[in-house]
Amino acid sequence: MVGNVTKGITPVQKNFADRVLQDIAQKKSPTVIAIDPVYARLPAEISEHRDLNDEADVEAALDASLEFCRRVIRIVAPHVCAIKLNSAFFERYYNEGIEGYFELVQEAAEHGLIVIGDIKRGDIGHSSEMYARAHLGDSEFTNLDDLVTPDAVTVSGYFGTDGVKPFIDAARDSERGKGVFVLVRTSNESAGTIQDVPLADGRKFHELMAAQVDEWAAESGLTGARGYSSVGAVVSTRDQAVASRLRSLMPQSLLLAPGYGAQGMTAADFAPLFKSDGSGALVVAGRSVIYAYEDPRYIERFTSEWDKCIEQACKDFVNEIRQIARLS
Repeated sequence: MVGNVTKGITPVQKNFADRVLQDIAQKKSPTVIAIDPVYARLPAEISEHRDLNDEADVEAALDASLEFCRRVIRIVAPHVCAIKLNSAFFERYYNEGIEGYFELVQEAAEHGLIVIGDIKRGDIGHSSEMYARAHLGDSEFTNLDDLVTPDAVTVSGYFGTDGVKPFIDAARDSERGKGVFVLVRTSNESAGTIQDVPLADGRKFHELMAAQVDEWAAESGLTGARGYSSVGAVVSTRDQAVASRLRSLMPQSLLLAPGYGAQGMTAADFAPLFKSDGSGALVVAGRSVIYAYEDPRYIERFTSEWDKCIEQACKDFVNEIRQIARLS
C-alpha cells in the first residue's frame, strides 16, 4: 500500500526549520493537530458503516480509523501547518497498522502539511540508527523509492548523544530537509517527578536536557536562514516562568508544545514559548479538535455534522494561538 503515492507532493527547501517558518508565515498559523484515533470515539457515520462496524476485527477497526484520519487531514489542512501522528495508535493494529501509518504520512504530505511522527524513540548504537532510518531517513529500497517518511520525529534524549545523534544525522542528510524534537519538559501530570528533580548546580533536570538540546541544535549544517535549527524540543508546562526559562535556554530551537485543550491548557499558557516576533513555537491540539463533535458547544451549532464540528474547533484553536503569537 505504501510504495508509490507521492504524486502531488511539491519539492521542499533543505532546512527543516525554514520549511516550518515558511508554512507558518503563509497560513499565519503556528499550530499542529495531533491525530490519535480511538475506535470507540469515531463518528457513528464511520464506525457504524457496514464494512467498518467491528472493533474486534483488526481490518475493519483499522480501516475505520484510517478513514477518520484521512478526513481529519483534509479538514485541517487549510488551517494548520502540520499534523502529528502518534505511531502507538497505529502500531496497536500490528503490521497493517504500521503500513497505514505511513499511508497517512503520504496523505498529509500530498495536502501540503508538514508531518511530525510522534514516535518518542530512544536507544543507543545500531538500535537508534535503525529507528532513525525507519522513521526519518529516505528509503534505501528500490521498490520503495517513493515512500514518504515523516518530516520530523520526537525522540527521547535520556541516552545522551549516543541515542540522539543517529536521528540528527538522518535529519541533516535527508534530501527533503528534516527535523528532530527532543523531549525536554512534557505535559503529563507525573512529568515533574523526574523532569523537575533539582541538580547539584541548582538547575532542574529538564534545564540540563534543554542545555544539551541547545548544544545539539548548534551543530554544523543544522541552522537555517532564520537562525533556527532542525533540532527542536518538546516543551509543555503551565508554569510561565519555566516556559520563559526554557525559551531562553534554547534560542535556536523550535518548541513543539502539546497540552492545549483536552489536557487543560489554554492559549495563554503557551505565550512565553514564543519570541517577541511571534516565532519559535508550534502549539499542538489533539482531542479537543478531532473529537469536537462530542463537545456541546459544537453539537449545538452543527448537530450531526461531525466534520463541521472539527473544522470549527480547528479554526477556533488557530485563532486563539494567532492572538497570543501576535500573528492575527
